[in-house]
Amino acid sequence: MNLTIFGCGYSGTAIAKAFADSADHIVGTTRSPDKAAVLERDGIRAFVFDGAEISDALRADIKETTHLVQSIAPGKDSDPLIRLAGSDMRALMPKLEWIGYLSTIGVYGDHKGAWVDETVSVHPVSARSVERVEAEENWLSIGEANSIPVAVLRLSGIYGPGRNAFCNLERGTARRLIKKDQVFNRIRVEDIGAATRFLSDRGLGGIYNVTDDEPRAPQDIIVEAARLMGIEPPPEQPFETAELTPMARSFYGENKRVSNAKLRSLGFAFRFPEYRMSLSELWSSGRWRG
Repeated sequence: MNLTIFGCGYSGTAIAKAFADSADHIVGTTRSPDKAAVLERDGIRAFVFDGAEISDALRADIKETTHLVQSIAPGKDSDPLIRLAGSDMRALMPKLEWIGYLSTIGVYGDHKGAWVDETVSVHPVSARSVERVEAEENWLSIGEANSIPVAVLRLSGIYGPGRNAFCNLERGTARRLIKKDQVFNRIRVEDIGAATRFLSDRGLGGIYNVTDDEPRAPQDIIVEAARLMGIEPPPEQPFETAELTPMARSFYGENKRVSNAKLRSLGFAFRFPEYRMSLSELWSSGRWRG
């Protein structure tokens, strides 16, 4: 197996780790030479890719790709890899057997706290989620046209080592915003890697929610992390009067409970299915800083 990860950042690196014992060759792209050096130290053959051009060296290397993960967010001018490669991925990667596309549960839009699964029609609210829907459709079409299974992984709020409530509390940036009945789903980054490997090993295509079991109010996570740290949580702030960036405020415009039943029904077992045991593991292992 030769794995290529376009956009080998936080989630992409976790995916690379999940494939480390099975892949003969792992390629990862990043936007900066400094990050490329970090990937190389982790055993990933790194290339700088800014979304504008595929270098000759990268183009030559990915000719051997059998498994592709696309983690780069689309922009106003569409998915960068589709834009550059065109609809025939086999011309770029003639040995391609499976594609994983990392999307977001943001494509569902607002459901006023109701449960949603993969059968629910998407109603994206933000421009970035509209772009995701288009990218999902394009990748699924490419898979169908080339007889390649494409798995769309709809991810919830990502956290894990180096990116979590403990880090925010330590930095003094954690906020306990209160919005009545608001809930969010989350996903540990290691479970993203494991789910990608699970779907890839089985050659599965389709749409899958990759998310925890227990959508909860965001302030609950801050309170639990503070308890584990033995400190007082930050004071409550009403959402309506809090100073937030437009992007931060937009997240609170969508309220839903996202089900992972489809992925579980296939036999996938989440290592970190709920936030309490996940935070406890991060804290007790000392890995929370990354």
